[in-house]
Amino acid sequence: MKLSPLNARRWANFRANRRAFWSLWIFMLLFTASLFAEFIANDKPILVQYRGEYYTPIFTFYPETAFGGEFQTEAAYRDPEVKCLIATGGVEACLDDPEGLLAQAATGVVEGQAITAGWAVFPPIPYSFNTIVDRPGAAPLPPGEANLLGTDAAKRDVLARVIYGFRLSILFTLIVTVLTSIIGIAAGAVQGFFGGRTDLIFQRVIEIWSATPSLYVIIILFAILGRSFWLLVFITVLFGWTALVGVVRAEFLRARNLEYVRAARALGVSDTVIMFRHMLPNAMVATITMLPFIVTGTIATLAALDFLGFGLPSSAPSLGELTRQAKEHLDAPWLAFTAFFVFAGMLSLLVFIFEGVRDAFDPRKTFA
Repeated sequence: MKLSPLNARRWANFRANRRAFWSLWIFMLLFTASLFAEFIANDKPILVQYRGEYYTPIFTFYPETAFGGEFQTEAAYRDPEVKCLIATGGVEACLDDPEGLLAQAATGVVEGQAITAGWAVFPPIPYSFNTIVDRPGAAPLPPGEANLLGTDAAKRDVLARVIYGFRLSILFTLIVTVLTSIIGIAAGAVQGFFGGRTDLIFQRVIEIWSATPSLYVIIILFAILGRSFWLLVFITVLFGWTALVGVVRAEFLRARNLEYVRAARALGVSDTVIMFRHMLPNAMVATITMLPFIVTGTIATLAALDFLGFGLPSSAPSLGELTRQAKEHLDAPWLAFTAFFVFAGMLSLLVFIFEGVRDAFDPRKTFA
């Protein structure tokens, strides 16, 4: 796909900023990996072969009876009995001596009879974000061979929760940033383009809306409706769309009486086309300059709400909840160090990327 001369210049400006360019690649690598978190950290196998048939426990619920067990509940794939049932093709003796039969299954003969040996492929990290780690000792447990970053106060693997929490934070931030930007840009464009009474009424509404104590609203709505991801997205967008209004409004107020706008009006071009096709591109530099603050602010908002206990459910893989545990367990410094380095790395990468994007859209900057 061939870029236009303008977009080619922007891409060249972005690549000239080496810090932003490499930050983008590192961030995309981490984010892409987190999208496949279920294949990296999970207590369920990626693929199981049992009696010649293939199963995908990551995507599908399978009861223990599907592998020759006794219960209709989901199979506990790391339980010795279930491992034995899969490896031996469902030999009933696994319920009595799973460890012994597992050793025999490697030879292809169990209790003197040939078997159709099965197998299971597990992710590299054998824990999901909500898996309780079976290790002796009082939680939180320090880092070790089984848990590279230790466990939290509920004996859940910290590394697994970081992977899932990173994905959750970025997806939340992307959704909120896109929605708030669309609403804020549209509102600011209408204010700045029409001005007069429209601008006056909008400004009073924004002043009243900005003065609303959003934290109290969140507490009340969560108490009534319960805590959930999409409800938190809705509330964050509801109170965050005003962030870009002032910047876009100022750019449109400045440009509304310029010659090209007057010429377009004289030619009968519709207001919508003038606003979003001709005026908005000229306002994008100032708008993009504000995006790093919105992105980092959204991540901080989610972390702060989870830290205070008013964000996502406690079972969710939240980085803010990990920070709260670090505060409550000063005797477990690995929790504090993990939370600090994850937030510092994530925010630094995003700031560097948007710094490069801002330079790319600045017409005064050219690459060397």
